Amino acid sequence: MPTRRSNPAFTLVEILVSIAVIALLIGLLLPALGGARESARQTLCFSNIRQIALANDLYAQDHADRYAPGAADILANLHRWHGSRPSASAPFTAAGGSLTPYLSADEASPSTAIRACPSFVSTQLALADARLGFERSAGGYGYNNAFVGSDRAHSDSSARWVLVTDRVGSQRFRFTDPGGTVAFADAALADGNPRAGVIEYSFIEPRFWPDFSPPARPDPSVHFRHPGAGRPEGAASAAWLDGHTSTEHRTFTVSSGLYAGDPVPLGTGWFGRSDDNALFDY
Repeated sequence: MPTRRSNPAFTLVEILVSIAVIALLIGLLLPALGGARESARQTLCFSNIRQIALANDLYAQDHADRYAPGAADILANLHRWHGSRPSASAPFTAAGGSLTPYLSADEASPSTAIRACPSFVSTQLALADARLGFERSAGGYGYNNAFVGSDRAHSDSSARWVLVTDRVGSQRFRFTDPGGTVAFADAALADGNPRAGVIEYSFIEPRFWPDFSPPARPDPSVHFRHPGAGRPEGAASAAWLDGHTSTEHRTFTVSSGLYAGDPVPLGTGWFGRSDDNALFDY
């Protein structure tokens, strides 16, 4: 007798079950994939910031053991460690920065890849589209300009470090604890703009302005933009004067009132337990 052939087609119920299973698997995998992607970004950020710190060390070797100036002639507001600009109203570009020759093989057409934190690129693009970005060649990284990128001396009051010159950086031997002195870190300022909430900034400010006594606080500019391994305050990449890098978590923040943004939700602040400039100064 002839045998009846079974119908190879799927039933509607089987198709719906398959779709539900696939959707469930995607839902389970997406957070893991997102976490892996951000982990890769943070690893690249570590590499970038380590290379920037190394470039600063190489600069010191070539310049009488002095680190690169962070903002030479800052009142003119044309030069930064990461680039320069033709006028105070123009955006900075990488060409002309004190560290650019140590980060790019061709200074005439410098690469900005090393100076671009991958977790900050979308913010930079949003700022540029809104004509708000002006320090794009800093890549989302900030320099300890208050002490490493300028030269200071004690005033008559031991609480103050007055500026001697910003045309050169400090000499290496002045830092008694290079492994405990931050050189670069993820940076931004919480200015509350509607496109990104933060603005690019190329310095990491200490907890207190070194020039004033009694002490006064600047706005915090360390940006805790990376996931914080379960800690809601997030994490920041930091490079230290001895060359090592670390992941740091926010321990304190405050707003001076100069900028409209709230630093708490926008992720800016300081790390370290001691409420002083010990991680920044000599």
